[in-house]
Amino acid sequence: MSDEADRVAEELRRVREEVRRRALFPSEATLPLRPPRAPERATSDPASEAPPPPVPPDGSGVNALWRAEPPPRRGLAGLLERLLERILGPRREAQVAFNARQVQLDNDLLAYVEARFAATHRHYDQALGQVSRHLGEADERHLILQEELVAHVHDLVKRIDLVLSASERGRLAHDHALLDLRSRLARLEERLDRVGGR
Repeated sequence: MSDEADRVAEELRRVREEVRRRALFPSEATLPLRPPRAPERATSDPASEAPPPPVPPDGSGVNALWRAEPPPRRGLAGLLERLLERILGPRREAQVAFNARQVQLDNDLLAYVEARFAATHRHYDQALGQVSRHLGEADERHLILQEELVAHVHDLVKRIDLVLSASERGRLAHDHALLDLRSRLARLEERLDRVGGR
């Protein structure tokens, strides 16, 4: 049992010296331990200037020409045109109404796409802000955990020192007790020799 205790004590001494060798714990000085910190609110880095979005298409040209009518002609050509206008007028009005609705749809589509892009960018900015905040908080928690781990290692080293010193005191006490027992035994043997020699 004593060999086992000596082996454990030697292993603890080796671990302690290895920790001290790596400068995690100064050999004789005691380090002040900081109390655990609560996570601080993470600050985000200043946002870099985003590139300007592309310019939306300009629909003013289509809006100006949606009727698609040439200027009125004069003379015989103008007379023929007016005559054909009376014959083909309903068809032309239907085409003009369709063109108007098409231009209105194009304008609505452009407005929708622009609003949709703006909403998508706002959503991603919000999502990225939340992820950045969570990562900052995780980094802060990891830093706190690291500090607590270092404090725990320092506490373990102190406990190992305490166990080793108690073990050393116990070994010295046993050695002293053995020496005392040997001297008493030697005196008893001398007495027995003297009594037996009578």
